[in-house]
Amino acid sequence: MLNCRNLLFLLTYGFVICLFGACKTPPKKVNAPQKTPPNILLILTDDQGWGDLSTNGNTNLKTPNIDQLAKNGATLDRFYVSPVCSPTRAEILTGRYAVRSGVYSTSQGGERIDLDETTIAEVFKKAGYATGAFGKWHSGMQYPYHPNGRGFEEYYGFCSGHWGNYMDPVLEHNGDLVRGEGFLPDDLTNKAMEFIEQNQAQPFFAYLPLNTPHSPMHIPDEWWDRFKDKELAMLGDGRGKEDMEHTKAALAFVENIDYNVGRVIKKLQDLALEDNTIIIYLSDNGPNGARWNGDMKGKKGSTDEGGVRSPTFIQWKNTIPAGKKIETIASAIDFLPTLTDLANIEHQIEKPLDGKSIKPLLLEKKPAWEERLIYNYWKDKLSIRSQNFRLGHEGQLFDMVNDPEQRMDVANQFPTIYKELKAAHKNWLETVATELPKVDTRSFPVGHPDYHITQIPARDATATGNIQRSNRWPNCSFFQNWTDVKDQITWDIEVVESGDFEVILYYTCAKENVGGTFELAFNETGLIGTITEAHDPPLLGVDQYRYPNGESYAKYFKPLNLGKIHWKKGKGQLSLNALEIPNKELMDFRLLMVKRL
Repeated sequence: MLNCRNLLFLLTYGFVICLFGACKTPPKKVNAPQKTPPNILLILTDDQGWGDLSTNGNTNLKTPNIDQLAKNGATLDRFYVSPVCSPTRAEILTGRYAVRSGVYSTSQGGERIDLDETTIAEVFKKAGYATGAFGKWHSGMQYPYHPNGRGFEEYYGFCSGHWGNYMDPVLEHNGDLVRGEGFLPDDLTNKAMEFIEQNQAQPFFAYLPLNTPHSPMHIPDEWWDRFKDKELAMLGDGRGKEDMEHTKAALAFVENIDYNVGRVIKKLQDLALEDNTIIIYLSDNGPNGARWNGDMKGKKGSTDEGGVRSPTFIQWKNTIPAGKKIETIASAIDFLPTLTDLANIEHQIEKPLDGKSIKPLLLEKKPAWEERLIYNYWKDKLSIRSQNFRLGHEGQLFDMVNDPEQRMDVANQFPTIYKELKAAHKNWLETVATELPKVDTRSFPVGHPDYHITQIPARDATATGNIQRSNRWPNCSFFQNWTDVKDQITWDIEVVESGDFEVILYYTCAKENVGGTFELAFNETGLIGTITEAHDPPLLGVDQYRYPNGESYAKYFKPLNLGKIHWKKGKGQLSLNALEIPNKELMDFRLLMVKRL
C-alpha cells in the first residue's frame, strides 16, 4: 500500500514527466520504490493422498478451494515427499534429506531435527519476517527443538506426531498448556488467520501444518453426514484392502480442509494481501488407507510412487502463471531454496542443501534445467525417482511414463538406466544414509535458560515392569497399570543450565486408589508427591469416532504441583518411582511440566 509520502512522490514525479516530456534532455532517472517482499503461507496436510482432491480426478468429494489454487497458480504434478510425517517436515524445514538432520523415527526423540541445522523459519525471521506455526510440529518438543527455538516466534498446536482428541483438545501456546476451541483444524486455521491479521503490515511466514486426515477419525456431524451414507464411485486399485468407513472419514476430513483453505485465502483477500502472498499447499506423505489414489502403487509408509507423491500447488498471483502444470520432478527439499529465491532473501547456511530452487520452473517458459534424481527413504528402504523411471526399494525398475502403476519390471529393457540408478542407490546408502548415527545419544533438554518451560511427556519415557502404555504408538499416550512399587518411569535428560524449577505432574486416579506416594528423582535430588485427590475422567470421544481408534484415547489429566527443586547443570536419568501403592494402582501418568523460576 502507498503511504502519503510515496503518493506525493509519485504525483510530483508524474507532473515533472508531463511538464518536460517533450524536452530533448530527459529528467534524471529516479529508482522505483522496491517491491514489498512477498508473504508466505505454507499449508501442509497430514496423511492426505495425491488422489484425495477433485482437481486430481476424484469424484468422491469436492475440493473447490484447493482446486482454485491449481487454477490460479502452478501445479507441481510430480512432487515427492517422504513416506511418513516427521522426515517430510524435516525436509521442508531444512532443505536437506531427513537422515542428514538426525530424523529416524516418528516418536520418542527420533523425530527431532538436530540443533546444528538451519530452518526455513530462521532464515525468514532473520530477513525481517514475522514467523508463526499453527498445528502439528512433529520435529521435537523440548526447547530448543521446540518451534519457538527453530525460528517461529509464535506457535500454537501440538508437538507430537498425532493427537488423540480433535474436539476442544489440550494444546500448547508458546509452551504453555491451553484448551483448544472447537474442532482442531478449524481452531488451527483461526489462529493462523489471527496471526496474518496481526502482522499484515510486515512480511510474514505462516506455517499451517494441519492434523488431518490423520487418525483418529474424530469428525463433527457437519462433515461426517456428507459421507456416512454416500456411495463412493472411485475405489482403491485392489492392491490393498479398502475399508469404506475409513475412506469416508478421510474424505470428510479433506472437505473440511478445503473449507479451511477457503477461509484463510478469504482472510488474505479481505486484507488485500493475496496478490503478494505465495501460497503453498501439499501433503506430508501418501494416503493413510487403500483408497483411490490414481491407481498408484503404495500408500503411507511406502517408498513407492503412491506413498511419496504429494498433491502440491503454488500460487503467487500475477507472478506465477495461472494454471501452469509442471511435470518436472521436484521435492520437499526444494522449498527452502525456492522460497528464499522467490523472496530475494540471501542466506548463508553452513550445511549444503540437497534441494534446489525451482524458481525457473515456476516463472520461465523454457527453463534451463538439468535432470536430477530424488531419493525417497524410510527404515532402510530406498527408492529413487528420475524424471521417467523409478527404482523400487526391492531393485525393480519401473517406466513411470508408460507404467505409472508400477506393475512391470523393465530392468532388462533399460540396462543402462538400471545400472546408473543401482549405482546411485548404492552411493546414497553408503554416503548420505550413513550420516545418521546408529545410536541416538541426544538427551532430552530440560530447563533451557532461554525458555520458561519444558514439557516431559510419557511419550519420551521408558517404563519398566507392569506399567503399560495406553497405546503402542507413543505420541499421544499415557502410562497406566502402575501396580508395583518396583516399577518406574524414566527419561534420559540434560539440565541445560543450573537453576530453580517448579514441577507439575499431570495424572488421573480412581477414588479407590487415592493415597499413593511417589518420588521424582534426578542426580541425588528429589521431590515427593502424594495423590490426595481423585480424578477419574472418562476417555474422550469414545462414542464420537467414525472409525475404530488406532491411537490412544485421550482424557483430561489433573495437575499436581510437586513443589520447587534446584537442579544442577548436567546429564542424568530423571525417574518417577513409586514409594507406596496402598490399593490397586498408583496413577495414570501423562506429563511433567518443568518451569524455570
